[in-house]
Amino acid sequence: MINHTLVTLVNSVLGTGRKTARGNMAYNCPHCNHHKPKLEINFTENKEGHNPWHCWVCGKKGKSISLLFRQSGASSDKISEAKTLSKEVNYTSYTEKIDVATIKLPDEYISLNNVDNSDIMARHALAYLNNRHVSKYDILKYNIGYCKTGLYKNMVVIPTYDVDGKLNYFTARSFEKDPYVNYRNPQVSRDIIPNEHMINWNVPIILCEGLFDALAIKRNAIPLLGKNIQNNLMKKIVTSVVDKIYIALDRDAIKQALRFCEKLMAEGKEVYLVDLQDKDPSEMGFENFTKLIQTTVPLTYYDLMEHKLSI
Repeated sequence: MINHTLVTLVNSVLGTGRKTARGNMAYNCPHCNHHKPKLEINFTENKEGHNPWHCWVCGKKGKSISLLFRQSGASSDKISEAKTLSKEVNYTSYTEKIDVATIKLPDEYISLNNVDNSDIMARHALAYLNNRHVSKYDILKYNIGYCKTGLYKNMVVIPTYDVDGKLNYFTARSFEKDPYVNYRNPQVSRDIIPNEHMINWNVPIILCEGLFDALAIKRNAIPLLGKNIQNNLMKKIVTSVVDKIYIALDRDAIKQALRFCEKLMAEGKEVYLVDLQDKDPSEMGFENFTKLIQTTVPLTYYDLMEHKLSI
């Protein structure tokens, strides 16, 4: 059944639409501004409770009217009304059972900011970080430290914090020449948003694999702590106003990267698949990585299909 109240709301934002078929109506697309009404919206909810929309000119598409409204610059009142009328899933109130183990930095943790030069182990840790192109400013910014003893002995410790500045994870890497263990991670859930206190959700974001990659990228980079986008991060991206997303994963994660690209494109996001050319961002460095993303173009569905066929 067509939701006529929702039709009236959409008409108030996009202008009066034209009826097509199967409960659809066509509008002028706010993304490409084509002179003909090529943006079709289905006002009959599908089995998942969505009202899909799609522009046949620019290819933009999504599953919710509120997303379309956000991208069209509609008021917050209109966006809220769209959520109510279309009975959309409220991602922000959705909760799930996750590991709630309390996380804290190791008791042996020592900050590397302004360490004593007589501390030989600290000097080894600083030399390791310097070889990874981590500056003194990065050490201060990310609160990087190290441990002399304990489970994380002879390891640098890089913490991450949530939107309120509360520790939500850390990773530890050995700075020994021939380490018995290269890295250790705490036994807590990774279903977090690393370094969210540094993320501006109003500008493009960059998704990368590890914390060292994020340090090298410097600006609005979110490390996945692996090769998967965890649920909380995915929900945050989908419900945020950010419209441009760069995915910079290693080539050995191309299948996962393409899956993320397809999902985010379906949500109406503009996605850029960054070809790292067999190098990590941490190996490339800030300047080279910045030049690379500046030449990366938005992914199209045709490009997506070509990538899928090539693997």
